[in-house]
Amino acid sequence: MNRMRIRIADRLKEAQNTNAMLTTFNEIDMSAYIALRKEFGEAFAKKHDIKLGFMSGFVKASTLALKEQPVVNAVIEGGDMVYRDFVDISVAVSAPKGLIVPVLRNCQEMDMHHVEKELAALSGKARDGKITLEDMSGGTFTISNGGVFGSMMGTPIINPPQSAILGMHATKNRPVCVGNKIEARPIMYVALTYDHRIIDGREAVIFLKQIKETIEDPRRILLDL
Repeated sequence: MNRMRIRIADRLKEAQNTNAMLTTFNEIDMSAYIALRKEFGEAFAKKHDIKLGFMSGFVKASTLALKEQPVVNAVIEGGDMVYRDFVDISVAVSAPKGLIVPVLRNCQEMDMHHVEKELAALSGKARDGKITLEDMSGGTFTISNGGVFGSMMGTPIINPPQSAILGMHATKNRPVCVGNKIEARPIMYVALTYDHRIIDGREAVIFLKQIKETIEDPRRILLDL
């Protein structure tokens, strides 16, 4: 095991031994977001010189939900619960030596094109082996996208000292009820693993539901709803 793998192993075991981890699940109909990308993707790329992806939508949806449920963005320090007035989201990306989690800082101040450009820059640094410890330190919440590898469902492990992590999975056409009809819709299963010592089930479920509602109606991102 190289030094990075040993450190990752230590942190994952620390999270398992320390946190009271529980996972809640939901499903998201990706139809509206896919339609948004199809309708405005070309204009978005032309104006901002970057493609509109799925991750920026989930970063913005998570940021809005974290503002509404600030305990998910909080952390335990000793006997205190520390709340943050900023959102720094760690995003898991693949690197030659394994999975790493660089941080998007001050997401509450970023538009979607800012998120896409920062993600592209961090992914480039990861591929080139130029990610620094500073790039990976200080996140308040993590998003992991196992869907890019084909994952249908999973329970992500909290990235300490954070209190929660969102797991995205593969989008597949699945039969769903739309009104009184059964239709094939592009559905993504999502999972939120959270530290039950600080986050109650109610807050976790509402948080994940808010992400679902935002992605299913992406106008909420523009209206900050």
